[in-house]
Amino acid sequence: MQRIIKKETLAEQAFNLIKTDIISGKLAPHEELPEKKLAEELGISRTPIREALKRLAAEGLVVISDAKMATVASFTEEDALQFLEIRELLEVYNLEIIVDSLQGSLLEKVDENLKSQWQAINEDCYEEFIELDREFHLLLAEENPNPKLRAMIHTSNTGVNRAFLVLSNTLRLSAKEAFEEHNRIFKALQSKQVETAKQEMSNHMKNIERRIQGYYQEGELN
Repeated sequence: MQRIIKKETLAEQAFNLIKTDIISGKLAPHEELPEKKLAEELGISRTPIREALKRLAAEGLVVISDAKMATVASFTEEDALQFLEIRELLEVYNLEIIVDSLQGSLLEKVDENLKSQWQAINEDCYEEFIELDREFHLLLAEENPNPKLRAMIHTSNTGVNRAFLVLSNTLRLSAKEAFEEHNRIFKALQSKQVETAKQEMSNHMKNIERRIQGYYQEGELN
């Protein structure tokens, strides 16, 4: 049975449907994603499918080969730890750069993001929490005047975000821990306590590493 989607924003809706199948495990790592087959399943043309796959590739969920074949990305413990090492270097440094230029409007955005994180946790909406978690870190990069550094933070968050997507079925405890860590970073930034904020960010990255390693050691990931 074909899934019916609206005629407007076909690429966006295709993106969301395919992403949901990846998150839920319906589409397994390394599984091929032929444009023709997906177009038939969704009842749309191949053009929006192609756009959706490119966006999924940009988020690290899909790999597109030189032959233009898309496959579901795999994500190993080594991948996760390498991204985290990059994130810690970039994001701790970022706080040092932005703390003096933080404006009330940005702090309000971060505060709203944290409120939404807490709501998502309370409502067991862990896919939404994953996106809010990523948004929290990207918001903090917005004030950095170096566009290349901002882009690197965006890219490294996209990669490690894949690990959270894979871990979404066991995210209840770690989501609450991550929220509390985010909140401590925010409170330090509000008070312009840059060294405290940097230390809290570093601790946050190390805790993410600990959580991911724990999941791998317990055999909860393939």
